[in-house]
Amino acid sequence: MSDQQRDLLADTPERWPVAGTSTPWAGGKTSVRSDDVVMPDGSTARRDYQVHPGSVAVLALDDQDRVVVIEQYRHPVRHKLWEIPAGLLDVPGENPLTAAQRELYEEAHVKAEDWRVLIDLFTSPGGTDEAARIFLARGLSEADGQRFAVEHEEADMRLARVPVEELVRGVLAGRLSNPYVVSGSLAVQAARAGDGLDALRPADAPWPARPFEP
Repeated sequence: MSDQQRDLLADTPERWPVAGTSTPWAGGKTSVRSDDVVMPDGSTARRDYQVHPGSVAVLALDDQDRVVVIEQYRHPVRHKLWEIPAGLLDVPGENPLTAAQRELYEEAHVKAEDWRVLIDLFTSPGGTDEAARIFLARGLSEADGQRFAVEHEEADMRLARVPVEELVRGVLAGRLSNPYVVSGSLAVQAARAGDGLDALRPADAPWPARPFEP
């Protein structure tokens, strides 16, 4: 692939004009916005979407090539899903790495020595502005102190460590559907087949979709 082709194969920030906007519903963490977007031909079209603070997730890989996974009930889809530790960027101005480290501690009681950005993604760009950053964490060990107190769905969570290859097989067989497990496990395999895990971006790499303070 030429340098010119690489430049073309990149998402481009762009803002089409908005003739009017309203917020028909607002909750504690997210809201719904209705925008009247001006199309290139001058017409307008209403677009309803969820306004979201953003998310982080952690693909924590131990020295036996196993990933830390959690089974948790998700009411909107009426399933218990196998997931990787993840959470909202709901602390204003918080560095995403700090949020990811907190989620790994709270959900798995694990800490990591080596952190890198695995992938960035928009989870469902036709219906929400949610941006997510998935980190790769290595050099795992038990976290210090007491385990984080859990409640609600988290009180029923099940924790396991599963080989990367098993996750990939589960994804391709249609047994695993959580977007962070799907994209994270496939990304790890792709990184290994390419330049290797050590070539991934540093943990503090810029994130244009959710700018943050170093």
